Amino acid sequence: MSSALFTPFPLRSLTLANRIVVSPMCQYSASGGNASDWHLIHLGQMAQSGAGLLILEATAVTLAGRISPGCLALASDENEAALSRVLTSVRRWSSMPLAIQLAHAGRKASTGVPWEGGGVLSPSEGGWPTVAPSALPFHAGDPAPQALDLAAIAAVRAAFVTAAERAARLGFDAIELHMAHGYLLHQFLSPLSNRREDAYGGSLENRMRLPLEVFAAVRAVWPGDKPLGVRVSATDWVAGGWEIEQTLALARELKQLGCDWIDASSGGLAPEQQIPAAPGFQVGFAERIRHEAGLPSIAVGLITEPAQAEAIIAGGRADLVALARAILWNPHWPWQAAVALGGRVTGPQQYQRGAPQGVHNLFVK
Repeated sequence: MSSALFTPFPLRSLTLANRIVVSPMCQYSASGGNASDWHLIHLGQMAQSGAGLLILEATAVTLAGRISPGCLALASDENEAALSRVLTSVRRWSSMPLAIQLAHAGRKASTGVPWEGGGVLSPSEGGWPTVAPSALPFHAGDPAPQALDLAAIAAVRAAFVTAAERAARLGFDAIELHMAHGYLLHQFLSPLSNRREDAYGGSLENRMRLPLEVFAAVRAVWPGDKPLGVRVSATDWVAGGWEIEQTLALARELKQLGCDWIDASSGGLAPEQQIPAAPGFQVGFAERIRHEAGLPSIAVGLITEPAQAEAIIAGGRADLVALARAILWNPHWPWQAAVALGGRVTGPQQYQRGAPQGVHNLFVK
């Protein structure tokens, strides 16, 4: 039996062993933006999963761009050194390619960690002022963010470049730029959050300006043989907001700038969103991007079963599938998918004796 899910996939000089990606998943367990022992435990576990690529959680390019005080940052030498320690240990035991998702939360920054209720943090709770394209809060009644002036926009763009240079020094195999889930670059894209009247607001061309500038600036400093992708929210799920046709226009522009993939998620920009969540509910976005914009795409969202993932790849609906909740629940999901689909995976020698009776040739030697 031949499995499409377990075929290699090339991205510039990088070749993924299979089409399974570990999605970026916020862990809310950093201190001052610095990776902790939890990141070593979490990433070490994910790096033994047998997936083709592991993307680190949304990592802020400035401390003020963190979603919460517990979020990772790559904004200082201290942040870089802390992450280097974790990566050195993970790489000692795994050859899985590693990517990092660079982000700025914009008006959705300065919130509490989810298991403590989330919500906007006051200064006395360790919060900080937030920024956005326009002075519009995420929730009515929240403190309004500061609208970025042109100098501040230039500083955001420069922060992405500096973080990418740090990622290059850390030896990451790829970068994903976060333009989704209601964070800063998505805020510039959507007419619901961008009410500017200058060159960065109004028309679709203007609203795309900063995200495209950030991409071009990062591509210019990121090694030419290494892939650079983008996560988008293909729709806001709100009438009058960002939607798939605009996403396709963005994807076509990104392709011209040298984008290597689009990771097609959705939502996150507005509390009014109505998301029809169901298994594979976002796959159609990845399919349209792949076929209509001509870019490799990653399908995400309630992909939980090996047969489901296989059908997405075999049917040409996406080039890769990314798992989040499913692989948190079952960190050996790719092993079990390989058994079900006749694929092979990498796995630590220390665990290979645990294969069920009758399972042979599962692990690549």
